Amino acid sequence: MTIEEGKQALVAVSAATLWASPKSAEDTDRLALGQPAAVRDWVAGMTREQRVDGLVDRALTQVLLGDEVLVSDIEDGWAHVIVTDQPSSLDERGYPGWLPVEQLETAPTETSETLPHIVSSTATSIRDEPDGEVLIPGVGLGTRLPIIDEEPYRGWARVALPGPRPAGWVRLHDVTGAPDKPEPAASGRVNALSVASQLLDVPYVWGGLSAYGVDCSSLVYLVYRQLGIRVPRDAHDQSAASTAIEPDDAKPGDLYFFARNGKSIHHVGVATEPGEDGEPMMIHAAGNYGKVVHEEFTTERAETLVGAGRVFDDE
Repeated sequence: MTIEEGKQALVAVSAATLWASPKSAEDTDRLALGQPAAVRDWVAGMTREQRVDGLVDRALTQVLLGDEVLVSDIEDGWAHVIVTDQPSSLDERGYPGWLPVEQLETAPTETSETLPHIVSSTATSIRDEPDGEVLIPGVGLGTRLPIIDEEPYRGWARVALPGPRPAGWVRLHDVTGAPDKPEPAASGRVNALSVASQLLDVPYVWGGLSAYGVDCSSLVYLVYRQLGIRVPRDAHDQSAASTAIEPDDAKPGDLYFFARNGKSIHHVGVATEPGEDGEPMMIHAAGNYGKVVHEEFTTERAETLVGAGRVFDDE
């Protein structure tokens, strides 16, 4: 089946980058545009300045393997889509943007019963057989995989793939059962920090949402996605969707929000336990460091802190 306007489609690469327009992608971005998408090599080929500033107003977000999009337009090999699983104030249906049509597929043809799983390792690969050739590299944390309901083979399980492709194989220790309901606060706060800590030192990539590069709000999105909690993609929308609390009342797993001189919120971090001196600490994707870090508030962060938000429903 072909990709059609007005119909749903599934992302067929590990991470498809959503662009502001087909012209936003440059020659230096070609590694991210193919099938498969070589996101790891694309990120590795950029300087810190290119990752932090060079993608601003060009790359919007990324969409993970198997995620559903609504195709609204097709033009010269590009599809304008709505990412329905990434809430956004830009469109009530989800996050809008452009990606190459070749990175999309229709629903899987596999008819076997499947069990919903989610990638729990930082990254894994889908192979053509256990320990075989890589079909889809760089499948990252938070990717939902439909595992075929049959006996595993020596620590490997079959996974249904988008489109007419035969099933692939994934290591069972790289996945876990996908949560069927939001994780409660008691365990969720602990697990939120565990997930965020997995991404420490991952490069900062504006618009990134993969194990090879994230920005501040996609780090938050991935953390809560892993816990079965759907939050918006961008920091200002995350603030609007969370319950406002006083920053001094923040608990681990809550969110800190930052803005400059009355402008829109531009940064977000995941609260952790305070430091030994009682100062607030957070895990965040920091452009000034070019990576995900865990630190106390710097002077600039303290001066631009404008609030905190709670996503968990505490008892």
